[in-house]
Amino acid sequence: MKRLRLLWELHARGTIAAVAQALNYSPSAVSQQLALLEREAGVELLRKSGRTLELTPAGAALAAEAETLLAGLERAESALHRARDEVSGTVRVAAFQTAMLAFVPEALRALRERHPALRVEVVQVEPGAALYETWARGFDLVVAEQYPGHSAPHFQGLDREPLTRDPIRLGLPLLRAGDPRFDAVTQLADLAELPWVMEPHGAATRHWAEQACRSAGFEPDVRYETADLQAHLRLIESGNAVALLPGLVRAGGAVRMLELPDRPHRTVFTAARAASVDHPALAAVRAALGDAARSVQFD
Repeated sequence: MKRLRLLWELHARGTIAAVAQALNYSPSAVSQQLALLEREAGVELLRKSGRTLELTPAGAALAAEAETLLAGLERAESALHRARDEVSGTVRVAAFQTAMLAFVPEALRALRERHPALRVEVVQVEPGAALYETWARGFDLVVAEQYPGHSAPHFQGLDREPLTRDPIRLGLPLLRAGDPRFDAVTQLADLAELPWVMEPHGAATRHWAEQACRSAGFEPDVRYETADLQAHLRLIESGNAVALLPGLVRAGGAVRMLELPDRPHRTVFTAARAASVDHPALAAVRAALGDAARSVQFD
């Protein structure tokens, strides 16, 4: 099964180097195990294409069967854990920054009290990459987001379970905290000539924010780019920029918040492989995240 897992990983990730990095192996160890699998199979599974390896039709067919076997192992492990009295094991979670700050700590506190034998590992990863890595078995669960009119990537075999709806509002400096023109803003269109901070290109938040500005009749003057929404807050607080902020970003009283037309929301959800959703440990983590997310009070 270990060698079949490596074949499936190569099918999913494309290169020996990517497989080695994902599984903390050396590239030579991955190559040796795949060569051994090929000898065991008695048929060519891999062929060189330039400087890389690609799967033969037989290799691709075996990789597809390996995926079914891996899912079966996950279901078997879930069945064994359901027979135990105590929730235990390790659950690896990928979460984006605002979730990490707003409700993941409270969920971890509750899990520590309810299930002391359960180990939860959390890594901050952007939602698109996190969804892929959960599909590829790098994580067991992902906390992801979806903006209005901008669908998060779908991967076959991942389910989705909503956590909360997060209001999106315009964050402005407090009155007399920056350029006087900020003080006169009452709608998005008033910001056509003022500086913005946004996430880098490629982020769903950046695409949605740009489209919101264009719908209001202007191209935003994006002077600052960072994926760190806490940095967005500091740039707004200091009177240097405006931004569209989700409610999970705890602005407190240092930022003036302006409601947008139609009061848009982003959806925050969890996703896991369908083969593992009945695992008691995964179910416990999902329940705790749901309780914590629903308890968040938006400013």
